[in-house]
Amino acid sequence: MRSEESRDAGEGLLRRLQRLVARATTVRGRDRRQLLALIDEVETARRGLLRECAEIESEMRQATVRKSAIGAYLRNAQVSRGRRTN
Repeated sequence: MRSEESRDAGEGLLRRLQRLVARATTVRGRDRRQLLALIDEVETARRGLLRECAEIESEMRQATVRKSAIGAYLRNAQVSRGRRTN
């Protein structure tokens, strides 16, 4: 299960991305340095969010495998006791 720190990091990245989007609306098209810095910061935040998504996806796969294993164990236990209901 994801730790509280990991959850906070993901929420922090989302807040950062929202601030960057708000800042992007105020940047003038001619200010090349500011635009490049903004693009770099958005890309950094995006990569962080992709890492968080990959971690969550991995945890979901693990939970699915665990659920399948528990179900198989339960079915086997029911069969061995003669209480097969499915």
